Amino acid sequence: MRKAKIQRKTRETEICMDLEVDGSGQAEINTGIGFLDHMLTAFAVHSGCDLSVSCRGDLDVDCHHTVE
Repeated sequence: MRKAKIQRKTRETEICMDLEVDGSGQAEINTGIGFLDHMLTAFAVHSGCDLSVSCRGDLDVDCHHTVE
């Protein structure tokens, strides 16, 4: 199976992502940014990958750190 798990913590964000390339198009996305959640979900569904993304960012400042 081709899969990866990445965790990253900076002053602005804390992100945990699991990706299984040979999945079934399942998505569990929570970034706090509706449009980004939608786009990542669409990516998973249409690519057939399983994707899980959990992110806490400084959205009170701006969403660009989370999107980066």
